[in-house]
Amino acid sequence: MADVAPKQAALRILSIQSWVAYGHVGNAAALFPLQRLGAEVLAVHTLQFSNHPGYGRFRGMRFPPSHVADVITGLAERGILAACNGVLSGYLAEAGTGAAVVKAVAALRIANPAGLYCCDPVFGDDDPGVYVHPDLPRFFLEEALPAADIATPNRFELAYLTGNPCRTLADVKAAMTALQRKMRSDGLRTVLVSSLNTESTPEDAIDTIVGESSAFYLLRTPKLPLRPSGSGDLLAALFFYHCLRGNSGREALENAVSALFGILRRTAELGQQELAIIAAQDEVITPSRRFRAEPV
Repeated sequence: MADVAPKQAALRILSIQSWVAYGHVGNAAALFPLQRLGAEVLAVHTLQFSNHPGYGRFRGMRFPPSHVADVITGLAERGILAACNGVLSGYLAEAGTGAAVVKAVAALRIANPAGLYCCDPVFGDDDPGVYVHPDLPRFFLEEALPAADIATPNRFELAYLTGNPCRTLADVKAAMTALQRKMRSDGLRTVLVSSLNTESTPEDAIDTIVGESSAFYLLRTPKLPLRPSGSGDLLAALFFYHCLRGNSGREALENAVSALFGILRRTAELGQQELAIIAAQDEVITPSRRFRAEPV
């Protein structure tokens, strides 16, 4: 009888992000793909809107920090938080909510010193700039990043956090190194930067780069005729999952971007405004096109 490879134990991830009833941003972008990969996801929502604000109008509410903290406390009381492998944070809305995240990370590490924290510092983009309370970027610098093993800013957020314009690839690498110095001293200090367009990026391409230790790896994909909301949230979730599985930053980058590209390509084919996460769900498991990262 042929040997049967043992199944990997399911990862358990605490994901603290926004939630929309329609569309795929925040937890609505991360939850199903992580579950499709076999992860148990404890989704804690920082808000619930009818749709993301990019539509111009929406309904719903931002949850007060006390609500988010109360839900996390309930998980801790059940002993569930202690069984998590990692914490992923995305859109937080305000620094008070961030304090609950940092507290959850500290509680996780008491029970599981090997637990990882991935901080996606969601606060802005090239257009429209910073779209959260001005205290939040300072919170990321002073509290969240010092507790983080992994950070996944976009180019705008990296530039804002480090004061580096990030116009050239050399700028980006220098900014990533500066950000690594602000992160948990005994952690991975892995930085993933998305939505990258420097002087060396062709007009028909988009770059994503990862820095781990002193090494940098760049992955280039064709630019597609769309940029739906939530792609950064999905990328952060996929990247974090593969890091938790023990992949190197380079391997996690290749796995995450290959899956994301497949979903984006399907989204473009369908002519949708929202990510085609359900229609293209098999891309999460077996991307139809594999991309390789190169050292830079």
